[in-house]
Amino acid sequence: MSTSALVVKVGGALIDAPTSAKALLQALNTLQQQRPVVLVHGGGAGVERLLSQLGLSSHKHQGLRVTPDDQIDYVVGALAGTANKQLCALAISVGVTPVGLSLADGGLVNCRVLDPALGHVGKASPGNPDLLQRCCADGFLPVVSSIGADPEGNLLNVNADQAATAIAATLAADLLLLSDVPGVLDGNKQLIKHLEQQDVETLINDNIITDGMIVKVRAAQQAATALGRPVCIASWQQTDALLALSEDHFPGTLIAPVVARNTHET
Repeated sequence: MSTSALVVKVGGALIDAPTSAKALLQALNTLQQQRPVVLVHGGGAGVERLLSQLGLSSHKHQGLRVTPDDQIDYVVGALAGTANKQLCALAISVGVTPVGLSLADGGLVNCRVLDPALGHVGKASPGNPDLLQRCCADGFLPVVSSIGADPEGNLLNVNADQAATAIAATLAADLLLLSDVPGVLDGNKQLIKHLEQQDVETLINDNIITDGMIVKVRAAQQAATALGRPVCIASWQQTDALLALSEDHFPGTLIAPVVARNTHET
């Protein structure tokens, strides 16, 4: 990790753990004294609760929530509204000054429909860093939901990992993907500090990386490859390690970019 900007992505489950959320936000407040920090969040659990209360069914395709016309307004409300403002309120409670944003604000990323078959699901690409840089320079913590809009004005639901990757690319920033797990564990349940591409494939084939962790590692690989630098998977409870971030000291597991094979060897 360097002194460049730091993008921290958290899952919506953090909002349901206010004690952990406050500890993380306090750590980010301290980190802000050293480097620009941007917080990006999801909110899948909140979306599921709202849709269930409304009697609407919800399903995912390859990890992405299918978002039809009759659900996008509710998804926007759950993510850019409730989840975003809950995190902002938690930030305020520990002395942090947040600015609640979405991907649609200030052109900070560019969004387009990913696949019409998925409805209002978007893909994000790097955009304009000005708004985030100004917020950080003025001492605010940007808290960004994964709701965007395309050039035609359609609201889009973007996977939060992909949203965080696009923001990190916009800022040429380091990226932390935080959840409720400490990182990738080996067969003896010990933390693995570094994973190259071949290590990942071996651990998956040996059924050491399984289920949801496969999804997390693949997302981190995609992000690392897009950014051209390692991405860290860690727990939002590792606040002490977050405060000591450096090239040689980091929480969790560093996932290396995927290296393209050279098919034209000479």
